[in-house]
Amino acid sequence: MDGTDDRYTKDGTTDIHGNPAVRKDTGNWRACPYILANKCCERLAYYGMSTNLVNYMKDRLHQGNTTASNNVTNWSGTCYIMTLLGAFVADSYLGRYWTIASFMTVYIIGLTFLTMTASVKGMEPTCHDGVCDPTRAQTAMVFVALYLIALGTGGIKPCVSSFGADQFDESDESEKKRKSSFFNWFYFSINVGALVASSMLVWIQTNVGWGWGFGIPAVVMAIAVVSFFLGTPLYRHQKPGGSPVTRVAQVIVASLRKTGAKVPDDKSLLFEVAEKESVIHGSRKLEHTDKLKFLDKAAVVTREDENCVNSWRLCTVTQVEELKSIVRLLPILASGVLFATTYSQMGTMFVLQGNTLDPRMGPHFEIPAASLSIFDTISVIVWVPIYDRMIVPVARRFTGRERGFTQLTRMGIGLGISILAMLSAGIMEVVRLHIVASHNLYDSEDYVPISIFWQIPQYFLVGAAEIFTFIGQLEFFYDQAPDAMRSLCSALSLTTVALGNYLSSLLVTIVTGITTRNGRLGWIPGNLNRGHIDYFFWLLAILSTVNLMVYLLIANWYTYKKTTDDDNELQ
Repeated sequence: MDGTDDRYTKDGTTDIHGNPAVRKDTGNWRACPYILANKCCERLAYYGMSTNLVNYMKDRLHQGNTTASNNVTNWSGTCYIMTLLGAFVADSYLGRYWTIASFMTVYIIGLTFLTMTASVKGMEPTCHDGVCDPTRAQTAMVFVALYLIALGTGGIKPCVSSFGADQFDESDESEKKRKSSFFNWFYFSINVGALVASSMLVWIQTNVGWGWGFGIPAVVMAIAVVSFFLGTPLYRHQKPGGSPVTRVAQVIVASLRKTGAKVPDDKSLLFEVAEKESVIHGSRKLEHTDKLKFLDKAAVVTREDENCVNSWRLCTVTQVEELKSIVRLLPILASGVLFATTYSQMGTMFVLQGNTLDPRMGPHFEIPAASLSIFDTISVIVWVPIYDRMIVPVARRFTGRERGFTQLTRMGIGLGISILAMLSAGIMEVVRLHIVASHNLYDSEDYVPISIFWQIPQYFLVGAAEIFTFIGQLEFFYDQAPDAMRSLCSALSLTTVALGNYLSSLLVTIVTGITTRNGRLGWIPGNLNRGHIDYFFWLLAILSTVNLMVYLLIANWYTYKKTTDDDNELQ
């Protein structure tokens, strides 16, 4: 094939048969509806099962507030940490398409098993007068099902967003612009699924039963599989580039073996193949950068290398720059952990807080506390088109950038909004505790006489923060990733959510340990009317403020990557 033939994409993508992708027949927005529908259904299944999980732990597994909260955040963290496994398999061996297909099977098995633990006699806990007493085996089966789901979703999460972005050829300016919008609408589809989950499915779990509440997500996940495979003839595929872990290890080893070597002043003398394409399958060459100079030693050509090229002694500039790209991303990744910690409160502390509030809507209907996350979803659904169609064009006039804001600026705005979300939750709790005190409701099992809908501002602010931080993060990690490491870098961006959940569990454990000394009830007791989770929200607001200040320093330091054939403005 002539590499200049405009019939084909120029980013190395192929069709399902491994042939060069024909531009007019594959990819672009024509392939995206199947991917977006798949993600919408998968997220509906995930949130339909997880949104109310803290209450399932409390009611059916008979766990306390702290234990239930930590079990949910630990499991949620594992869902995201498993993305590293899925990304490794995709980038190294199977490619994104077959990785998604394989892990979806595990996902459905986990959901089916979870449904059985809530509906099959002998597997579901025995309950009398609203109090359940599960056996150890029954509890264990629930966790086996949950962690099968964690494995399944871990294989899908880092691949779907990257696979969708692969449908747009970066060498074509019009397609490159559409890719930026894809990430906004990708996140929009996630929240359409979450909207149905947090409204309809939470109500079914609360009022009909957990068997139906978990069974419907399993069926929806099957629909997600069908949607994904229907689009197969239209997809563009990036070939797996081999093990990124091996390439990273080679650069580190080669650099250490050449500690005494001098990096030449003329960087063109560093080792790189003469061909236009790099030696890494599916990856363009990367330009040399001056930072992290020690790693350049891996590309220094010595006399030994002239006789025999050994990948563990001599690496190309592109391979060295791959590692540099990953190292530069790590501080940005770390700054997202606190944001993920605040985000995780929607599934734990916000729900526990909502359980104490008046859920009545008229004389015959009550809204479950977990369903309040619908307002986070509505916030996202409202903000995506506003951001894409209104904010970006206005920002473009002032910044001159095609995307309006740089990705780093967009993420920073979201970090600032997350502080407001924690302040809102804290203020809500102060008001709630004031009413508890004024009505002497410390030992009451009734709802505090304040509507649950006063929680809406904190959910709405979290949703606004997501639009800026999470979507900006998705796009940033995809763009700044080396071509053959995009699934891995998408997984790295998702590990911020994993680490944020683990950090939430750690903070709850530390706070509980310190505040319950000497027989005190602590900030998060079983009866929140005698607790102070407002102090926990203040703590998160303070930590988030410090995190934002550190992030601004990191963002100012960051250098965007540039390929050897890219002379366009980096945004």
